[in-house]
Amino acid sequence: MSDLKTARIVLCLNSGSSSRKIALFRFGQDGEELLATGAAEGIGPEGGRLWLRDGRQRLLCDGERRFPRPEAAVRDLFDEIDRQRLPRPDAIGHRFVHGGPNHLAPELITAVLTQELQRLLPFAPLHIPDEIQGVEIAASRFPGLPQVACFDTAFHRQMPETAQRFALPRTMWDDGVRRYGFHGISYEYIMQTLGSTAPDRVIIAHLGNGASMVAVRERRAVDTTMGFTPTGGFMMGTRSGDLDPGILIYLARQKNYDGSRLEQLVNHQSGLLAVSQISSDMKMLLEARTSNSDAALAVEMFCYQARKCVGALAAALSGLDLLVFTAGIGERAAPVRREICRGLEYLGIQLDDRLNDTHCDVISSPGSRCVVRVIPANEDLMIARHTYRVIFGSASK
Repeated sequence: MSDLKTARIVLCLNSGSSSRKIALFRFGQDGEELLATGAAEGIGPEGGRLWLRDGRQRLLCDGERRFPRPEAAVRDLFDEIDRQRLPRPDAIGHRFVHGGPNHLAPELITAVLTQELQRLLPFAPLHIPDEIQGVEIAASRFPGLPQVACFDTAFHRQMPETAQRFALPRTMWDDGVRRYGFHGISYEYIMQTLGSTAPDRVIIAHLGNGASMVAVRERRAVDTTMGFTPTGGFMMGTRSGDLDPGILIYLARQKNYDGSRLEQLVNHQSGLLAVSQISSDMKMLLEARTSNSDAALAVEMFCYQARKCVGALAAALSGLDLLVFTAGIGERAAPVRREICRGLEYLGIQLDDRLNDTHCDVISSPGSRCVVRVIPANEDLMIARHTYRVIFGSASK
């Protein structure tokens, strides 16, 4: 246990499309300690749920709640922290989906930064307003407490221009239209976990409801699957992934789709949900695929597209030394990992079925030239580490 007189408490707030998640960490002379995690889920007119667990994953509270608006979810989480008599934070870290072309590292949130983030609304209109609102609610609840913005795009900002550029006029590049890449906080955590053991050529597959991959050479991102927005790349839970631009032109001209309807289609009505016609949840689709051909097709398409992306990123790296699976599907869906790796033997990948089925750290066979690993995601800890470093001048990791 850290010396309470020298310990610093960092609260992480992560705003999702229909949920708000929190995590509370203590940083002290003896390292990092998770104090609590929780979430307010099901934001909207229907019923929701609020839960909180301590650092040992013991349930502190879990019950049905109604969160008609996102701010109610954040306030209820803060109320529950007080009710459980958890320590008051010394700093607050926030995940921001988009940092635009100029924000390359975590930053102290100031009035100037908030104004700059407001100007980035066109880049991420579904995310940035809620993220800014989280900052404002935290400021009203904890007046004067320093807050830090951690950008999901920052990890990719050192990619070469050949990987960031789209084949569009230069004026659009100058206006900020480029491949940004996302899930950067997750990728940072994986690389920090690998530490000095990381080989030169690494692909990390962040597979969740949102999914992407990144190619890392000598600890620097060189290419990634997502593009200008988190909609790009391979198919996801409800997102289409990359599309022929002509499809969108066709829908606009021939089917009278406007921007709002197109956004709804590619972000909320596509992906696994659209193909399976039953669910965007991979676990449900894996259970249903033996009796439901649409569910089977959705799983097959997801694995096929992900496998193609591994091959493309391996080409960008001129080979592959390590493949890492992370996030919900990547950590828990052994059949998906197996099907993605099937056909990648030419890259030196040999999966061990027993190790894969039991979700071991290393799931490749001892003779595999390319090592395949499963590393749990921990974006909250990465946000907390960044926040601690920005505010208190060093990191405990």
